[in-house]
Amino acid sequence: MHQAHTSMKVCTDACLFGAWAASDQKVINAHKILDIGAGTGLLSLLLAQANKNATITGVEIEQAAAAEAASNFKLSPWSDQLVLVHDAIQNYSENANTLYDAIITNPPFYEGDLKSPDENKNTAAHSTALPWNILIENATKLLTVGGSFFVLIPTLRAYTMQKLCHNHGLQLVEEVLVHNTAKTLPIRAMQKFMKKNEAQMDAEKTNDITQVKRTKIYIKDADNNYSPEFNALLKDYYLHL
Repeated sequence: MHQAHTSMKVCTDACLFGAWAASDQKVINAHKILDIGAGTGLLSLLLAQANKNATITGVEIEQAAAAEAASNFKLSPWSDQLVLVHDAIQNYSENANTLYDAIITNPPFYEGDLKSPDENKNTAAHSTALPWNILIENATKLLTVGGSFFVLIPTLRAYTMQKLCHNHGLQLVEEVLVHNTAKTLPIRAMQKFMKKNEAQMDAEKTNDITQVKRTKIYIKDADNNYSPEFNALLKDYYLHL
């Protein structure tokens, strides 16, 4: 995975998120998958390895990252199923003529934090570059009814994401809290949403609401080794586990 020119580098939580999403039956059975804010192309590549029949499109606004992702796609064994689009998701959704069975994103999430002098890094990391309501609005527009939306965010903003998605007709069906160890607070939330149809929206009005599956995962065990749960998800993707 080449990442020399990409502002946001590959990290453990992103690898875990991609592997978690790749294990989901909705992703395994999907025909068309969209990766919003593709960065290095990591998530797209993980999903391509899990589903060799899907067409996966990565959309990336930052030029250097888009070029690097396109190169990573071309060099991979799954190049024939991967497409990189250098554009803002707003422009892409305006002109797209297709819907996706699954959409995945590791979105910008810093809001009021101190910015970097590197504008490319700000674009990748700060939600001012892609406000969440705009992200969700466009994801909903591009998702099939019954399709799944996967997102990785800081735990402290998980409820905000849930409310915004609910307002756009996306229902939370699963949430996994990610801890570094059993003794630490969760650092990330991995969430899966489903785009509701009219019958499901009517059911919600009568309080017949689907229960959310809530679990947790620890990256490291008490001996500072990767946990069995982490190993199970990443064994097919990491070279040395």
